[in-house]
Amino acid sequence: MSTAPAIRASTRLFPYERWGSPSPSLLRQYRENHPCPHILLKDFLNPETALSMAMEFPRAASDAWTQYKHANENKLGMPKRELFPPLLGAVSDELNSPEFVAWVSELTGIPNLMADPMLEGGGLHQSGPGGYLNVHTDFSMHHFHTDWHRRVNLILYLNPGWREEWGGAIELWERTDGKKLARCAAKYPPLLNHALIFTTDERSLHGFPDPLPCPEGQSRKSLALYYYTIERDKKVTGHSTDYFARPQDGWRKSAMIWLDKKAVDLYSRAKARFEFSDEFASRVLGFLSGKK
Repeated sequence: MSTAPAIRASTRLFPYERWGSPSPSLLRQYRENHPCPHILLKDFLNPETALSMAMEFPRAASDAWTQYKHANENKLGMPKRELFPPLLGAVSDELNSPEFVAWVSELTGIPNLMADPMLEGGGLHQSGPGGYLNVHTDFSMHHFHTDWHRRVNLILYLNPGWREEWGGAIELWERTDGKKLARCAAKYPPLLNHALIFTTDERSLHGFPDPLPCPEGQSRKSLALYYYTIERDKKVTGHSTDYFARPQDGWRKSAMIWLDKKAVDLYSRAKARFEFSDEFASRVLGFLSGKK
């Protein structure tokens, strides 16, 4: 049974009074952090709000989850807002509200950001033992709005009691002058009520590529929101999610990463053209993995 408190219509679920207008030092930190503009905000929400969100987070066994399981990732996703428990849904709405999106615009220095009510590719994410997400840059254009340019990611972690030995830290990588990864430049564990905000571009290589060694019954949980700008007056070259092998990955794994990302690119193009959802692919993946 959920322990989440009742939500009044007037409740402000983001503590604007505490964060206020982003300070010059916060703006400078965001702009200067390496390898891409980003910032980790601890105690992002009021502590009781974040803990209640974690407590009502849907169990992995729920049929509401979409399965993302292929060579480059093993995780569950729930992008449909109508399936969210009450508090998770209310916080998602707050973080997609005009007031909060304006706050993100001020923090990042990117004007005219807009939220995605479809939560395409975002929403709730969960990875249990063995879960992973290879290092990648994100898709650059919305699959169903070809003039929406993806600009900013916000990931709020919801893992009370998470231990360092369970892995799951998000890694931000830099690359060589070519396309290859060079080194992990920043790393943040997925701790409760920590939010990572970063600019989404060719520099924002990120993931948690090592399979999670967390025990059965534990999972890495997060809420992801993506923000866009409308680009009607200039040409933006769109690309699908682009995965990369790390220097320590062997040739066999590197080949699988490359082959799989080509398949993902074909899938993304078909998805945009024929406007089908990820649920179809999830059912196919579930059948192939023996899930009933």
